[in-house]
Amino acid sequence: MTRIRDVVQQALATGYLTVEAENQLRHLLSTHYDLEDFNAFMILQEAAMNGKVKQESRERSMKCVDAQR
Repeated sequence: MTRIRDVVQQALATGYLTVEAENQLRHLLSTHYDLEDFNAFMILQEAAMNGKVKQESRERSMKCVDAQR
């Protein structure tokens, strides 16, 4: 089974978090996870806030906003 830290590692390595990976994280976060997974998720959150990881879902929503202008 995939772990949160595996999804995070992929996102950090590529600098990109796909919608599929976001959905996978949502599912994994709704189940039991350990401290290492929690810490990995927090690192991903910080990387996204600092612009080190881009989120596909945010890019999509920005395109929709731009298209409405």
